[in-house]
Amino acid sequence: QVQLVESGGGLVQPGGSLRLSCAASGSIFAIYTMSWFRQAPGKQRELVATITRGGSTDYVDHVKGRFTISRDSAKNTAYLQMNSLKLEDTAVYYCNAAGQTSRYTTVSDYWGQGTQVTVSS
Repeated sequence: QVQLVESGGGLVQPGGSLRLSCAASGSIFAIYTMSWFRQAPGKQRELVATITRGGSTDYVDHVKGRFTISRDSAKNTAYLQMNSLKLEDTAVYYCNAAGQTSRYTTVSDYWGQGTQVTVSS
């Protein structure tokens, strides 16, 4: 099994910054695409940013230019640098990773437990 643990959430004022981390551990053969999702109260979970194993990134339109996803493949860790935070960025942020526990297993989806980000004045 692969475990994902997020950290770095908290309370920040509008215009502020936070950096989220997602560390994968456990029985890891390979971690492929890593992503950040978020879910605000009363809303569906949405994909925020994705980074492939090769480092290609993609973002949902309303965070482009403000959020940056990165990864340290040697540490099986992904990051989400969030700048110029807005009230509407308030949500629980979840890490997602596609990975294998051995060369003989299929690629599976793994989720972290989520970290709360609250943007408030």
